Amino acid sequence: MNWFDSLFESQARRVARMSSRRGALARVARVLVGTAFTLPVLPFDRIGATAQAAGAKKKVDDDTSCDYWRYCALDGFLCTCCGGTISSCPPGTEISKVSWVGTCHNPLDGKDYLITYNDCCGATTCGRCGCNHNERERPGYRMGVHNDINWCMANASNSYNCTVAAIVDVSEK
Repeated sequence: MNWFDSLFESQARRVARMSSRRGALARVARVLVGTAFTLPVLPFDRIGATAQAAGAKKKVDDDTSCDYWRYCALDGFLCTCCGGTISSCPPGTEISKVSWVGTCHNPLDGKDYLITYNDCCGATTCGRCGCNHNERERPGYRMGVHNDINWCMANASNSYNCTVAAIVDVSEK
């Protein structure tokens, strides 16, 4: 094994004598710049993007999907997956007395809606269809627009089950 070590050492020293750090960096830079200009001309599949866009439209209409347009500021479990509806709590729970709000854009009609998000309280966590959207979320000191709080704190039972998203008003532009 000694002959292998000495051969490897002599070759490594020869490479080190014949090259410099700047030269190595210049070669790496040429490779990176060359690939940056070559990658955009490589062929790619546009069919997948069309299929994905069609799937996204389906999700916009599906109130059991986190991608549903009303859930743009929702953080929690969807009541539509837990026995309730989009605007009413499941049986055995009650709606929270305090809530947070968000303004969500409906791509189907092009309008913006003011949505109130209420937690449903009084039962253990549902655990199905968990979503976490933080679009335009504000820090915790702005309570009405912060979604990381257990909003069941004002109710008799502060155990969280799921969250509903009810429309309050439509935005006039």
